[in-house]
Amino acid sequence: FMSLIDFDKICGIAKDAGSVIMDIYNRDVEVEFKNDLSPLTEADKKSNELIIQSLESFYPNIPIISEENSEISYSERSLWGEFWLIDPLDGTKEFIKKNGEFTVNIALIRDGFPVLGVVYLPVDEILYCAEKGSGAFKEVRSGNLSKIFNGVHYDELERIKVVASRSHITDEVKEFVEGLKNEGKEVEMISVGSSLKLCLVAEGSANIYPRFGPTMEWDTGAAQAVVMESGREVLNFETNELLNYNKKSLLNPWFIVE
Repeated sequence: FMSLIDFDKICGIAKDAGSVIMDIYNRDVEVEFKNDLSPLTEADKKSNELIIQSLESFYPNIPIISEENSEISYSERSLWGEFWLIDPLDGTKEFIKKNGEFTVNIALIRDGFPVLGVVYLPVDEILYCAEKGSGAFKEVRSGNLSKIFNGVHYDELERIKVVASRSHITDEVKEFVEGLKNEGKEVEMISVGSSLKLCLVAEGSANIYPRFGPTMEWDTGAAQAVVMESGREVLNFETNELLNYNKKSLLNPWFIVE
C-alpha cells in the first residue's frame, strides 16, 4: 500500500523551511561565523524540525531519514517500502560564504528510487519539483510552474557545459573534462553549490555533471527525481545503472548526471 501524496503540500513545506533558514541567513552573523558555525547549525535544526513536524502531521505512517537523524539501523530501514529523505539545508559552505547557493531537499523514495522530489532555493525563491510520471517543473518567486525538459544528451553536442562543485572539484573530474576535450568537444565549466548542480542539467543550463567524490543519499534524492522526470539520468559511474537509495551505506557511489 503506497500513500497518496499532496504534491503542493510538500512544495509548501520546502518553502516554509526556506523562510525559516532565511531569517537566520539574513541576520548579521559575520562575527559568529568566524568563531563557530552556530547560525548554520541553528538554520539546519530549525529547518529540520519544521520539515519533520509537517511531514509527520500530514503522513504519520511514512518514516523519515534526514541528514539530522540518519542513525537508523539498516535492519530497520531495509523493511521500508517508502520513506521521506530530507536534507534540511544542503550547501553548508555556500550558506557560510553567503553566496546563496544552498537548498532545501525533500524526496519520497519508493522501492529504492525517488518518485517525488522538491528542491527549493530560498535566496532566489526558485523551486524545482517533480513527481514520477507527471514531469519536472520549475517555479520562480511563486509564479507559474513551467515544465522543464532536456532532451539532449551531451554526446550530441559540440559544446558542452560541465557543471562541477564549487567547493569539491577533484582530479578525476579534471581528467574527465580532459577526456571530453580529447574527443574534440569544447568544454565550458560552470561551478555551483549544493543540489542545484543536478537541477541545472535537468533544465538544460548544463549538459553533464560528473560527481567523482563523496555525497550522501539525502544530497541527491530530491534532485534526482527532477532529473529523471526531465528526461535525463543519474547513473552510478561504476555500473552505469540508475543511482538507487536505501542502500546499506547511505554514502553514494560516484555518479554522472547526463
